[in-house]
Amino acid sequence: MKIVILDGYTLNPGDLSWDGFSDLAQQCQVYDHTLAADVVSRCQDYDIVLTNKTVLSADVIKRLPQVKYIGVLATGTNVVDIGFAKQQGIVVTNVPAYGADAVAQMVFAHILHHSQHVALHDQAVKQGDWNRHRDFCFTLRPLMSLKGKTLGLIGYGDIAQQVAVIALAFGMKVLVNTPQRKKHLPEGVTWCEQTELLSQAMFLSLHCPLTAATHQMINATTLKLLPFNAMVINTARGDLINEQALADWLNQNQGYACVDVLSTEPPQANNPLLSANNISITPHIAWATREARQNLLNIAVNNCVQYIQGTPINLV
Repeated sequence: MKIVILDGYTLNPGDLSWDGFSDLAQQCQVYDHTLAADVVSRCQDYDIVLTNKTVLSADVIKRLPQVKYIGVLATGTNVVDIGFAKQQGIVVTNVPAYGADAVAQMVFAHILHHSQHVALHDQAVKQGDWNRHRDFCFTLRPLMSLKGKTLGLIGYGDIAQQVAVIALAFGMKVLVNTPQRKKHLPEGVTWCEQTELLSQAMFLSLHCPLTAATHQMINATTLKLLPFNAMVINTARGDLINEQALADWLNQNQGYACVDVLSTEPPQANNPLLSANNISITPHIAWATREARQNLLNIAVNNCVQYIQGTPINLV
């Protein structure tokens, strides 16, 4: 069995070990990155191909008749033509539920960054503003207590459930919207219709999959439903948001946004959110704590083990 990893750098920039895969294979080749033009040549003669974001289209897959298994080193599988792979008899797996706590942690890193303005005040102190101030303290922007504030969650999978736990610990009210009404929820968490949720949520956090129904669900119309000074948080998929509409809303100083994902990654230089007011952007790193990456790697190795043993799991 021979394994090739096409783009291992984001998962393992050097602080983890690939030994789990090496121990399974007579040959294991790891590339940090692979250009589209090099995919076919690098996959030649390999039975197992592992990819994170390198695209394996139908055209690529049909030129690799020896490939029997494609493992996606992530949860999202849009980089693989799943339908064509299945036609070719290729097993495709992904890695679900490896870092819910890490993403939930990032949601609150953004919320607390907005509520406490730590970086803003840290910079001011280091620039000498505190030295020159007549009082023992000063604030550059109003600080906000989270207790009693309403957090709205669109979607209620593993990540959103972790976010809800943290929110309840802060004393927040939690509203949830899902396609199907949730009848059994933890104390303090309430299901409601989406319009009701939007009208009450001072903090709106997106945790739903990207589908035709959710594509650009946050747009000029839905943003108008939010309370003044609400905060939109997106750690899910960039295309859940109409970025121009969000930028316009932000530039009118209607509220705030914190996003870890954009519609195109890396973003185009003309993405309107890059120059918008009242926004913090992180480069798709909510998933990337060392612990979450190690868990992802462990699951991906076990996916391969189970496939080799004839009992594949996490099938797409």
